[in-house]
Amino acid sequence: LSVAENILFGPKIHRSARKQDYAAIVEECLKSVLLWQSLKDKLETNALNLSLEQQQRLCVARLLPVKPDVLLMDEPCSALDPIATENIEELMRVLKSNYTIVTVTHNMQQAARVSDTTGFMLLGDLIEFGETNQIFTNPVEKRTNDYITGRFG
Repeated sequence: LSVAENILFGPKIHRSARKQDYAAIVEECLKSVLLWQSLKDKLETNALNLSLEQQQRLCVARLLPVKPDVLLMDEPCSALDPIATENIEELMRVLKSNYTIVTVTHNMQQAARVSDTTGFMLLGDLIEFGETNQIFTNPVEKRTNDYITGRFG
């Protein structure tokens, strides 16, 4: 799909927007993920031709028109280089003022940088849940401490 088609996918499926509003929706969503300036003249470009960071931002932008309460991000930076990862993490910090973001990651450093609360799961069980700072500096559960310090996993 093109950049614009990706963003309009949800509103078209749910019939939640009028055609005359499509251009404004695309612009608003691209601005929200800081892509408008770089893509405003490339809205018909195939999204597969974008950089990996742009593709990841577009995936987030695609969610916004349906007005979700929660954004689920599963390993949002796993395929990105360190600079692109930093940019996506900054986007997450910006978006968390308007959305609840649930992130699944194996990257402990990333979890510590971007989250307010953290849950540690092991083999499908929630082992510990609390404020990120507490989980990473003074975990209650030995299994959490073992994982965070690299003794397990």
